[in-house]
Amino acid sequence: MAFINDVRFEVDKRAILARLKSHLPSQAILVDEEELRPYECDGLTAYRAMPLLVVLPETEAQVADILRACHALKVPVVPRGAATGLSGGAMPHEDGVVLSLARFKKILKIDPLSRTAVVQPGVRNLAVSEVAAAYGLYYAPDPSSQIACTIGGNVAENSGGVHCLKYGLTVHNVLKVRGFTIEGDAIEFGADGLDAAGFDLLAIINGSEGLLAVITEVTVKLTPKPELAQVVLAYFDDVQKAGNAVADVIAAGIIPGGLEMMDKKATHAVEPYVKAGYDLDAEAVLLCESDGTPAEVAEEIERMKAVLEKSGATSLVVSQNEADRLRFWAGRKAAFPAVGRITPDYMCMDGTIPRKRLAEMLEAIETLSGKYALRCANVFHAGDGNLHPLIMYDANQPGELERATAFGFEILELSVRLGGTITGEHGVGVEKVDLMAAQFSPAEISAFHRLKAAFDPDGLLNPGKGIPTLARCREYTQTRGTTSPSPTATPPRF
Repeated sequence: MAFINDVRFEVDKRAILARLKSHLPSQAILVDEEELRPYECDGLTAYRAMPLLVVLPETEAQVADILRACHALKVPVVPRGAATGLSGGAMPHEDGVVLSLARFKKILKIDPLSRTAVVQPGVRNLAVSEVAAAYGLYYAPDPSSQIACTIGGNVAENSGGVHCLKYGLTVHNVLKVRGFTIEGDAIEFGADGLDAAGFDLLAIINGSEGLLAVITEVTVKLTPKPELAQVVLAYFDDVQKAGNAVADVIAAGIIPGGLEMMDKKATHAVEPYVKAGYDLDAEAVLLCESDGTPAEVAEEIERMKAVLEKSGATSLVVSQNEADRLRFWAGRKAAFPAVGRITPDYMCMDGTIPRKRLAEMLEAIETLSGKYALRCANVFHAGDGNLHPLIMYDANQPGELERATAFGFEILELSVRLGGTITGEHGVGVEKVDLMAAQFSPAEISAFHRLKAAFDPDGLLNPGKGIPTLARCREYTQTRGTTSPSPTATPPRF
């Protein structure tokens, strides 16, 4: 695993501190080690770094001033939201400034007629739906961390959630993003309407992981709340059968509101924590949700039950009221913290594969679990093939972190070989930067660097993440045996 601090900058701490003090109140600048320590990592706690300092602006003008100062003095900047991310995307740079958007937490406007909300990046995902509920609306993307994660972070990582199969990822639910370049210039992506003139740069900023701009305002789409939603719990005596059932549901022309999967290790972790009522004897459970009018839901539930029974489900349980439905989903959404209760540490992988290969992947993960002598609980956004294997380890035990990392690498490399990707929604960050060489050619990676350079020529925004240098591609190739990058391509230094 390559670390973020292999990209170094010569920074005059006193000069940047003096410059920032001229733009920000003293309480908005953190410099003491005790104050900086909480910022040393995000949700990927295996890798940490202490920032030079942290700034907490409250206005767009302050954000612009911070960026101008850092650009002038060539100081790297790492934007940070709630830091619930799981790929190290908000991990600080030791030579740089962490720019926290935690104080940008206002919902600026709810427009029920256009079904939009204008929010600052520090607004929690769930808070948007809570405010929109008065108008019979909600914000559809619902990451498991929605109680804490922020809209700005959701855009940076292009987050999904348990209902993304039917309602889309963040990129499908955002109309406009406002932010600032590293030079401190205001920039907007997208428009208030359905389309915008020129290139589709809105798709570029979604999932850009803080590499292109600092987000200060987001316009999101709101979705009408369905009249009714019901969940079918389908239990299986074999995880491969459950994996194949996912493909069978979609092949039958059914697009559920949500289609999730957990294996036996996951349900055994979840049930004591949430008491969702899961059958602990089953090897796997699928959660299949239907939403719409009562007539639509009744018809779709019957169709789903027929497909699931034919696919080998040993038993089916249908939610009878909203309390049941929320309880069933509470178990799935609590899978990550539940596993955290039974292991000192875990890594959450994020590969995505074609649905028809789910059973094959599950079998491979079980084999890898034996190879590395580490437990792995499997949780899936099964409907869109997004894997979340939770590799359990103890960082205090020599060699376990290294084994967990190697285990995760093999899962993601296999995801690519099966026709998928190394990340579905958690981003590349620090965790997967070297694995970009497993998925993309040298020409593609060089193109990524050119795009990055168009926004940030000096490589000051979130350096060392997301896109590997070609030198790191060559190092990956030598150790992992993939196609060697061209030695003639020379991307900018990041």
